[in-house]
Amino acid sequence: MATIGFIGLGNMGGPMAANLAKAGHQVQAFDLAAAALEHAVAAGCIEATSAVDALSDASIVITMLPAGKHVEGLLLTGPTPLFDHLAKDALVIDCSTIEADIARSIAATAEARCIAFIDAPVSGGVGGAQAGTLTFIVGGSTAQFDRALPVLQDMGKNIFHAGDHGAGQIAKACNNMLLGILMAGTCEALNMGMKNGLDPKVLSDIMKQSSGNNWALQVYNPVPGVMENVPATNGYQGGFQVDLMFKDLGLAMNLSQLSASPTPMGSAARGLFNLHKEQGNGHLDFSSLIGLYQPKSS
Repeated sequence: MATIGFIGLGNMGGPMAANLAKAGHQVQAFDLAAAALEHAVAAGCIEATSAVDALSDASIVITMLPAGKHVEGLLLTGPTPLFDHLAKDALVIDCSTIEADIARSIAATAEARCIAFIDAPVSGGVGGAQAGTLTFIVGGSTAQFDRALPVLQDMGKNIFHAGDHGAGQIAKACNNMLLGILMAGTCEALNMGMKNGLDPKVLSDIMKQSSGNNWALQVYNPVPGVMENVPATNGYQGGFQVDLMFKDLGLAMNLSQLSASPTPMGSAARGLFNLHKEQGNGHLDFSSLIGLYQPKSS
């Protein structure tokens, strides 16, 4: 069992830290939000008074933050860069979804300072984080991947070594672009069926057994009342926010430009999520996109 510093206890990070504590690790957790920190402590983590405090004697440091600027600031450019306070031979695992070039830049700085760093963004949503069934997509050396694997397995079910530093972020951008496209298409199809008199549960069951089957239909239906334990049944609260999907689609569009990769459907999906976001829905789960196609109550 390891001493782990865990920084970032949001909808994803909180359950991940809890699963590490449940597995028997000493998890020294920190978040700027007091409520998130309280939940982590209730789940068996040890409260750290600051990000630097979370590093005390930690052989593993895990970060789960909203964007690349936050990761870069925390590790390198902020007032108290964590790279200045790490224990000798510590491994830093960044599970945030950020730009691949930022991940590579941090990795290069880490290597120059003899610090082990990998990018390990996740897929599987809040439900996967709570159940410990996340998919981790790792960019780093083989030795670093092998070292991180036992800890990642305590939080996830499927652990992939995508390639060298930054590869995890590239694979995650591809995956989330497809996810945004699939959710948008699923919302369109279900809305059309409902407007033509079909029961959304019956239509969902039909499509799940047909060629339109996809992840959104299987485990994340966007229509309230069709599926239990999804954000649609909870006012679209507590899931993967529209703001974050829009951010991730922006990462994908940036990657597409850098590599001259045509992404017309990804671009269309980003436009839809942007419109939904601008209508004041950025804080809602991304499956709330179905509301974009439905009449607004006065």
